[in-house]
Amino acid sequence: MLSVVVPVMNEEDNVKPLFDAIKTALVGLEWEAVFVDDGSTDHTVARMKVEADHRCKVVVLKKNYGQSTAMAAGIAEAQGEYIATMDGDLQNDPSDIPMMLSMMQREGWDLVHGRRANRQDGALLRKLPSKIANSIIRNATDVHISDYGCTLKVFRSDIAKNLGLYGELHRFIPVLAKMQGASITEVDVKHHARRFGSSKYGINRTFKVMSDLMLMVFFQKYIQKPMHFFGTLGIASFLIGLLIGLALTIHKFVAGADIGGRPLLIFAVGLVLGGIQLVSFGFIAELIMRTYYESQGKKVFNIKEISIGGDKA
Repeated sequence: MLSVVVPVMNEEDNVKPLFDAIKTALVGLEWEAVFVDDGSTDHTVARMKVEADHRCKVVVLKKNYGQSTAMAAGIAEAQGEYIATMDGDLQNDPSDIPMMLSMMQREGWDLVHGRRANRQDGALLRKLPSKIANSIIRNATDVHISDYGCTLKVFRSDIAKNLGLYGELHRFIPVLAKMQGASITEVDVKHHARRFGSSKYGINRTFKVMSDLMLMVFFQKYIQKPMHFFGTLGIASFLIGLLIGLALTIHKFVAGADIGGRPLLIFAVGLVLGGIQLVSFGFIAELIMRTYYESQGKKVFNIKEISIGGDKA
């Protein structure tokens, strides 16, 4: 079965055409739709309840949590073996979902990611910042997706339910999936201009993306070995400070120079103390990491398959 997860907020005029488009697109498939209202202040919830049938579940959050949390809530409620996500503003086209699902089943992908062909958004405030952000994310994470901003995706359920979506991390779903060892591909999908309502995105999201990117790079490389990050920085800082301090000490005793009031001495002391603190952070982070995995029975690995005598177990 396929579950379609749709986070919505203040999309009252889009509700009926959205429901109709999904029902038309998924004819012939076994499916359910999970609509998650993320704190709407208009008539979105009432209209969803009117349009919903036995295949549609309406989840209403108590307040506005953000798209990542709304998406996580929908994925948690989804019952399907496959899970598709899409925006509720009708810019994504649900008619692409059967093609993406077929591609996943035929070629064995864990995640099929949409790439908005002929994107119908403003060039200066939406397309240009998006291209820059996509390029930075690709180079920083080495996960080569062309359009990280496209919400239309189809996953295998086990990948979707273990993404760990917090904060604003929905933009980094391919990176989170790759951290689980997921196989990922992307395909061109249709994109429409918004017909009703207004966009919830602004230029300020660029700063959120950059801060989340730093978190993703850390997660990718050091989530299971934080001491390698903090320890490396700490030891480097300590040694540089120690060398500067040693050079100043030699300068004092050889040349008789007064080094007590020199800014370089203060800088050296700061580097030494900072290095000690970073190494200490590393020890603490290692303890937190081990507590995180061991207290919840989590594994630090994911098994793709097990074979016994040449046959899958």
